[in-house]
Amino acid sequence: MTTSTVGIIGLGAMGAGIAKTLRDRGHNVAVCDVRPGAAEAFAAQGGTACANPAEVAAISQVVVSVVVNAAQTEAVLFGEHGAAATMQAGATFIMCSTVDPNWSVAMEGRLNALGLHYIDAPISGGAAKAASGQMTMMTSAKPEAYAAAGKVLDDMAGKVYRLGDCAGAGSKVKIINQLLAGVHIAVAAEAMALGLREGVKADALYDVITNSAGNSWMFENRMAHVLAGDYTPLSAVDIFVKDLGLVLDTARATKFPLPLAATAHQMFMQASTAGFAKEDDSAVIKIFPGITLPEAKA
Repeated sequence: MTTSTVGIIGLGAMGAGIAKTLRDRGHNVAVCDVRPGAAEAFAAQGGTACANPAEVAAISQVVVSVVVNAAQTEAVLFGEHGAAATMQAGATFIMCSTVDPNWSVAMEGRLNALGLHYIDAPISGGAAKAASGQMTMMTSAKPEAYAAAGKVLDDMAGKVYRLGDCAGAGSKVKIINQLLAGVHIAVAAEAMALGLREGVKADALYDVITNSAGNSWMFENRMAHVLAGDYTPLSAVDIFVKDLGLVLDTARATKFPLPLAATAHQMFMQASTAGFAKEDDSAVIKIFPGITLPEAKA
C-alpha cells in the first residue's frame, strides 16, 4: 500500500473538484465513479482509474466517499465490490455526504470494529470551491482518525472544522447549514417570484437586491441561474427534499419546532412532484403561479 495514495469514490460536482485539488497538491489519486468513462477522464490528466470502490480501497490508505446519501455510502462500503472488504487495517474512510448524525455514529462503530478509522466530514461550498481547494469541511472523529488522515483533510479544503472527538457532530452542523441554505433558496425564489408578478424587471431586481441589505449568498448565486434561464443541476431540487427532511427528522426526535424549515421543505417537495426533481434547486421558483420566468440565453 502507498500511504500517499488517496482514493476518491464519486466524481460528481464536488468529488471531481476534491480529486483535482488533491492531485494538484501532490497526492497520488485513485478514483472511481458509476458513470462510464468518468474515472478514465480524470486519470487522463494524472491519477489512477479504478473499476469500483474495492479497487480504489485496495491501493489507498485514505478513502474519501463523495456520494449523495447514506444509502449510497452504505453501498460504497458494503455493497458488491465494496471498499470495506479491501481496506487494510489502519486505513481511514472519510464520509462527505449529508446524512442522519445517528447513522454516522453507527457507521463509525461498524468500521472501528473492522480495524478502520472513520471521519464524519460533510462538505460545503460548491463545485468551484471544491476544485480550488477552498471548500469547507465540518468534521468530527476520534483523535486516532485525525492523526491518520489529518493531512489529507487539510489538503482537501480551505477550512476544516474539527467539531468533536467522535462521529456525529460534523453531520449535526452540516444539517443546520442545510436548514439555512434550503430556507435561503426558498425565500430567494419567493422574493424573485413576487418581483416578477409585480412587473419588476428581473435583472434590475437582482442588481438592487445584491447591493442591498436583503441580499444573501444564496440569492446572489441561485437567482443568477434564474436570470440565465439555466436549471442545469449543480445541486438538484431533490437534494433539498432529502436534506431538509433530515433536518426535520432530527428536530422531530426532540419535538423541536422548525416552522421555516418545514415550509421550505414543502416548497421543494412541491417542485419535485411537479417534475423539477432533477433540475437545479433554484427551480423551486417554478412552483409560483402567474409569473413568466426569463428564458435561457442563446
